[in-house]
Amino acid sequence: MALRLAVGPMLVAHGYNKVRGPGGIAGTTRWFESLGLRPAGLHARVAAATEMTAGALMTVGAASPYPAAATVGLMVTAARTDHRGKGFFVFKGGWEYTGLVAAVAAVVAALGPGRLSYDAARGRSRSGLRWAALAVALGVSSAGGLVAACYRPEETGPAAGA
Repeated sequence: MALRLAVGPMLVAHGYNKVRGPGGIAGTTRWFESLGLRPAGLHARVAAATEMTAGALMTVGAASPYPAAATVGLMVTAARTDHRGKGFFVFKGGWEYTGLVAAVAAVVAALGPGRLSYDAARGRSRSGLRWAALAVALGVSSAGGLVAACYRPEETGPAAGA
């Protein structure tokens, strides 16, 4: 439950910030456009909705392991698009943060939602390595499909003008 209560609200806050933060959804759209996610407006909205929904479900322990899968997918996409080629450390733009959040989401899937959760109240108990592997596989494959279909970054450097 402690991990759910740490990661879930953080995801909700990140999604909410994409919509209502300083730049709002327009700023998030411009950011996604600069990253090369096409169409940027759609991706900005889907990312925000996915973060808020996965975060809310993880917070209350519902639909496990699917919120963990969504979190892994979000973090793999972020690592591939925004953090790629910037090394490990997040203060240099690296993938440290996204890697840690994805790993914690996988652990939440492995541990299950716990006895103080919506799933437990409904008599659903999904935990273990098989569920964690499912969450990771769904997240990585979803991110891979999204990146393959929609990631079109601007080329820079000498080859860009050729």
